[in-house]
Amino acid sequence: MCGIIGGVCKNNITPILIDGLKRLEYRGYDSAGVVVLGADKQLARARSVGKVVNLEDNITGKKRHLTGAIGIAHTRWATHGEPSSRNAHPHICNNSVSVVHNGIIENFLKLKTQQQKQGYNFTSDTDTEVIAHGIDQALQQDISLLEATQKMLKTLKGAYAIGVVSAKHPEHLIAARSGSVLVIGISKQGNFIASDPMALLDITNNFIYLEEGDIADICLDSISIYDENGKPVERQIKTSKLKPGQISKGDFAHFMHKEIFEQPQAIRDTLESRISKNSVLLAAFGPDSSAVFDKIQQVQIIACGTSYHAGLVAKYWLEDIAKIPCHIEVASEYRYRHPLILDDTLFVTISQSGETADTLEALKTVKKHQPNIHTLSICNSPESSLTRESELVFLTHAGVEIGVASTKAFTTQLVSLALLTVAIGKVKKTLNQAQEALIVDGLSRLPGLIEKTLKQENRIIKLAQTFKNKSNALFLGRGTMHAIAMEGALKLKEIR
Repeated sequence: MCGIIGGVCKNNITPILIDGLKRLEYRGYDSAGVVVLGADKQLARARSVGKVVNLEDNITGKKRHLTGAIGIAHTRWATHGEPSSRNAHPHICNNSVSVVHNGIIENFLKLKTQQQKQGYNFTSDTDTEVIAHGIDQALQQDISLLEATQKMLKTLKGAYAIGVVSAKHPEHLIAARSGSVLVIGISKQGNFIASDPMALLDITNNFIYLEEGDIADICLDSISIYDENGKPVERQIKTSKLKPGQISKGDFAHFMHKEIFEQPQAIRDTLESRISKNSVLLAAFGPDSSAVFDKIQQVQIIACGTSYHAGLVAKYWLEDIAKIPCHIEVASEYRYRHPLILDDTLFVTISQSGETADTLEALKTVKKHQPNIHTLSICNSPESSLTRESELVFLTHAGVEIGVASTKAFTTQLVSLALLTVAIGKVKKTLNQAQEALIVDGLSRLPGLIEKTLKQENRIIKLAQTFKNKSNALFLGRGTMHAIAMEGALKLKEIR
């Protein structure tokens, strides 16, 4: 999962770019790179395989002249081309245009063949390089960097979030997104872009979340945003509640270790203001939730990975407790077929980030072809694309989750789905007050029970020593425990 950071600022941007890349390391990557446009209007680049610290050593050890007020940087996870310096971003064309890119360009081979015939030389095996060449070619028409990028993007098929700088337009940074996340950070130091707000928390907590198809022309003192049709638009500036300390692992061995111990508080935060005494507050799902739940006749859950496993558990709950039919499917399969959805369906999407591409596309497709269904997003990110697309939203309040193997996101999703089950059963009158009170009491006691379990860490570590050299593992479960067994197996695969 690649990472982007870039910006236009008042002082030397290189330290900000390097610090931002370090904050994006949790996403996983195999190489990193940075391009800075210097006072001489030349693009200076450094790229390295491995950790960001290798890139940092590459810059300082060789005394590379990477000083300037505008630049872009990237952490790459190889898709097209092996992990190597030549395939690392940013890519440069003719010492004129430099690009960083998240996503996959599906028609890059066709574009590459065309560009090679036009005389462009490719120095990498990536799909990204066609973007740099395409923008350079458009700039030959003596148009602005914004116009050149817009022209190039019209030829692309696939998903992208990009940052573009050019020696010919030294005061501009172009940013665009389609299918991949990109935000603009606004601070007193300048204006910045990133694939995750966490990359910029040290310098700002004010962000513009670009919407699907948006392209932005970013300068030191101005930001102009255009929609997919090229029309100027205004996007709201939102203040993030995230704090820099939330992305520090503190005294824990690693982020996953920290997040395991954050589960009790994350569950308390998820339950807060959602339950009162012995009941679930229906308003937690939105002001119109009672009317929606009363009307629906079935539930369709769409998710991927860990969120899918949480949905599998909820299928049992919804049918056993709320007495309503529930279907669940992996989003990556669902979006590529033509499912039949009845009008009185609650379409539930589950995603920790709210930016899971397959889940988001499944929701968009269903809304397009079945406008009469009701949609609910269970998500951890209030500013995400998924929450903006959904009619009803329930936030898990899990906080930042950096570890690749999800922990507190999974448990808070289960808590949220338990609340949903009770809420639907309550409206449908398939759940009586005694049953509701029993479930609410169990949820209220859950954080304390988890804390007691976490106090057994030393015993668990000792027990783990017994299994550490085993080469195979089998997870078994029936009913709701079948989904838990699948999640357990996934965890072992992810961290092995």
